Amino acid sequence: MSAPTVPPVLTPLMRGYEWGTRYVFAEPPRMALGAMGNLLSRRSGSSLEFMEHREYLPGDDLRRIDWNAFARSDRLAVKMYREEVHPQVDLLLDCSRSMRLAETRKNEAALALAGFFAATAAESHFSFAVHLAEEGCRKLGRSNLLPSEWEPFEFNGTQSPAESLERMAPAWKPRGIRIVISDLLFPADPDTLVSRIATESAVAVFVQLLAEADAEPPGHGNLRLTDVESGERMEFYLDAGARERYQSNLARHQENYHLACRRHGAHFTTVRAESFLENPDPGDLLHAELLRYK
Repeated sequence: MSAPTVPPVLTPLMRGYEWGTRYVFAEPPRMALGAMGNLLSRRSGSSLEFMEHREYLPGDDLRRIDWNAFARSDRLAVKMYREEVHPQVDLLLDCSRSMRLAETRKNEAALALAGFFAATAAESHFSFAVHLAEEGCRKLGRSNLLPSEWEPFEFNGTQSPAESLERMAPAWKPRGIRIVISDLLFPADPDTLVSRIATESAVAVFVQLLAEADAEPPGHGNLRLTDVESGERMEFYLDAGARERYQSNLARHQENYHLACRRHGAHFTTVRAESFLENPDPGDLLHAELLRYK
């Protein structure tokens, strides 16, 4: 009797899951452990844990005035509380056709990264959900379970994550960790996209996944390019000057995402698909203190 066939999607998912079991999510600098297993941010919010006083300002909630402090100092002050942060990881996975670039391992690496973060969330005792950016965003069924239990899906979308978010945004858990896996090779304003995802999160992470062919175009010669999402074809001659312009534009595009992430308190990292599959090292995320070894 022949062995049962393993769906091709499961192999990189479970390989990534195995790699991810070596890590846990580190406590971001603005978080602290709170009651009921939640996390408490160092930003002000509405939890029950008192943080500090500040001077009363017109428009403040009168219920937060500390009358005992007023009796001592004859100055109005309001109580500040820690913001409650849910230990939830929401992963937005770009499922557009550009993520299965022909003759590359890009989609394999995307699956491995999804499995990696699922395992890291599990090891951290965080809840986890995958949202697929297709024609709009939809929550992947059973993505709170092991990747082997996830509903099947494909990289066959015709819209970029920016367009998908406009059409139907995920039901994010507020004050959780949000991770985006995408090549980010689509026209969109980085500041708008980063702001949309980072707003009301505890921390947001943008993982730009590129194949070698994305980052290093061929040396020279006649090329025929087909847009995998629109089907549009274009022929041109690639010389050293065109190659240099492409790499310069890519570097500028990445710098724009770096700047947008810094403005909104998010993290940005670029991962080469082939390199990650050979050596799954999340060095940038360890350095940023988002992950740590178990």
